[in-house]
Amino acid sequence: MKALITRKLGMTSILDEKGAAIAVTLLSASPNVITQLKTDETDGYGAVQLGFESSKRPAKPQAGHFKPSKTTPKLTREFRITGEDDTQLTVGDHLAADSFEVGDIVKVIGISKGKGFAGTIKRHNFKLGRKTHGGRSYRRPGSIGSMYPQRIFPGKKMAGQMGHEQVTTKNLRVAIIDADLHVIGVDGAVPGPRKGLVLIKGAK
Repeated sequence: MKALITRKLGMTSILDEKGAAIAVTLLSASPNVITQLKTDETDGYGAVQLGFESSKRPAKPQAGHFKPSKTTPKLTREFRITGEDDTQLTVGDHLAADSFEVGDIVKVIGISKGKGFAGTIKRHNFKLGRKTHGGRSYRRPGSIGSMYPQRIFPGKKMAGQMGHEQVTTKNLRVAIIDADLHVIGVDGAVPGPRKGLVLIKGAK
């Protein structure tokens, strides 16, 4: 199974086989521990729960849950698996950066950077109003409805909270694998700030 919980370190650039510089996002992939296996018979679906980092003082319910894996992870995330993937997995096993290979196509999931309360121009790329000839709606959203049906439909593009939402980026290529430093380099940008939590999973 190719899936890990990582943290974003930042971006750098490397040279590919043709000598062209490509942007790479570095992810800190310290070993993940398998804390729970879910099956169709017991839970109704197949999934594996991974633990990341370590907690010094876990609560008693969490300590009891993590007792079979002999660890106390700080964070846990769940990944869906099929029947073929769980044949070689057992609770307590560790998954590291070498689970992936250079050239693998993956998808990454992260929380995008929060931009706070933003207007329609920044948030939805609305057009500016005119600055001259008496224009008074330079950055205003303009009309938001009509006489009928006397209400505004849900989902109307207006000012509001921008960013800080889950974003999935697909079809990224693994460019670097450093098993000693527990680092994975992904070709392209990854959502989220530095030190942000990033889930990486095989594209299949």
